[in-house]
Amino acid sequence: IRDFVPIQMQGQNQRSAEVLNITILSVGTIKEKYLTDALKEYIKRLGAYARVTEVQCKDEHLPDNPSAGEIRAAVEKEGKKILDALPKRAYVCALCIEGKQCSSEQFAARLDALATDGYSDIAFIIGGSDGLSEEVKSRADWKLSFSQMTFPHQLMRVILCEQLYRAMNILGGGKYHK
Repeated sequence: IRDFVPIQMQGQNQRSAEVLNITILSVGTIKEKYLTDALKEYIKRLGAYARVTEVQCKDEHLPDNPSAGEIRAAVEKEGKKILDALPKRAYVCALCIEGKQCSSEQFAARLDALATDGYSDIAFIIGGSDGLSEEVKSRADWKLSFSQMTFPHQLMRVILCEQLYRAMNILGGGKYHK
């Protein structure tokens, strides 16, 4: 729990000994302003605990009625872009349906354990509407599923950032999580 204290505490210029670097790699862009606004708000809040970098990989254009092969090829191309954009030393978490689900407290505990184990760079990967390539999933150190339900990948970015903020708040003893 000691690893994720706010970078700035109540306006002071004190910095924590270790700063968590979070990279959010996602496919496609967010077009809806309300989602962009929510994402910006949570990234701003996370700034008290971590450095957050967003990397958006361009999604592959598909025809109106793509074949399974065309979809697979597009997912593979997106996967190569994701793998090329991954920070070299990052612990990689892929958000995918095959992943394990956990509570907010378990998520926070996992992040704390990673910091204790010396990981200061964590990359979260969110695929496009057709998911992640097998190559990306096999590169992941952790496969995480937020639900058995399906969410739009643009909304998933907001949900991830909210849960990251909640986890940091849990670890920092804040009042956000009840």
